[in-house]
Amino acid sequence: MTFTIVQGSPGVREFLENWPALRMQSQVFAEFHRITNVNLRNQFYCELDRYTPKLVALYQQKSSRTGKGAEALREMLRIYDLEEEHDINMRRTLALRGLAVYLREDDTEFYKTCNGEDEMETTDTPLAFLSVAPDSTGSSSFSPENISIVIEDEVVMSELPRLADAFVVLLGLIYALHLDYPKKLTHTFTFIQKVLLCLDDNKALKPCLLSLKNELLKE
Repeated sequence: MTFTIVQGSPGVREFLENWPALRMQSQVFAEFHRITNVNLRNQFYCELDRYTPKLVALYQQKSSRTGKGAEALREMLRIYDLEEEHDINMRRTLALRGLAVYLREDDTEFYKTCNGEDEMETTDTPLAFLSVAPDSTGSSSFSPENISIVIEDEVVMSELPRLADAFVVLLGLIYALHLDYPKKLTHTFTFIQKVLLCLDDNKALKPCLLSLKNELLKE
């Protein structure tokens, strides 16, 4: 099954009403493969796991400096250290959450949290992850009850267990629905596209991304 944006560029809600199968992960991955000829899940997890140790090392190095970015990374690393388990899923979460901070981007509108008792607030949300967590502390980043993907104020996919899982589905939806990257996270998503997914658009990497890529490729 393939999906084509119909004339007039309908909103996400209308598009999904016409093609509800795109609310299924399997169809999202199939559509991404049709567009790019890349196995999204395999490529994403393989490259993320490959670079996670070096990303975490870079975060630790930068956290020892001064400035808001360093302070945010220190807090993130502190919360990570307090977690009971440091398995592969926790390490993936740390690598992904720290990426925007390392690249000096503002992710406050992208990562949202609710406690599960209140109704999810999705107004004025062009693109975001909404994590359900018992509390709104930083630990919710690493141990949410579940994560939903919000696009154009609409919960498009829910009950995603981990941040890496949410990212891989969102990337598929971005390609399937022809969405732009969040304006405040352009570097973060471009890094994921070009370095993790190896999908080149024939445009030169911005200096900050080229520098990060070179650091990751060092022996």
